[in-house]
Parts: sequence; C-alpha cells; structure tokens
Amino acid sequence: MKGESREYVRTGDSGGQLHFNFCAMCGSTVFYTLAHAPELIAIPVGAFADPAFPNPKHSVYEHRMHSWVVVPKDIEHLP
Repeated sequence: MKGESREYVRTGDSGGQLHFNFCAMCGSTVFYTLAHAPELIAIPVGAFADPAFPNPKHSVYEHRMHSWVVVPKDIEHLP
C-alpha cells in the first residue's frame, strides 16, 4: 500500500471489528481488514476503473446488495 490513508474502525453485525482504510484526500474506501482475519485484505471493487481487475471469487452480504447488481453464479456465495 502506498500513499497517505486514514483508518476508521467500526463494529460489524457479528461483533467483530472492521478496519476501513480510506484516501486522506477524497475519503474513498481503498481497502479494509477484519480484526479476526488480519491476513485477509478486502478491496471494494468499485474503487478501481480497471477493466483487467480480477473477477470476484466470493460474494458476501448479498441480501444487502442493490437490486441492479448481478453476482456471477460460479463464485462462492457466503452469508
């Protein structure tokens, strides 16, 4: 990770902490980590306008997604 960022920590629905790292200039979330799985880094795919960005492998919280979002059927669907 490069550049200046700020961190916001909040408690998720399950009670675990999420650490959101966002751009100090524009406020966009760049990545986030979970306290119970610090080895994983989640990147909001909407943060990138790169057509070569890798396809998702997992989908989480589908019950909260916008009605216009189409999730690929051949990926892992997590609760």
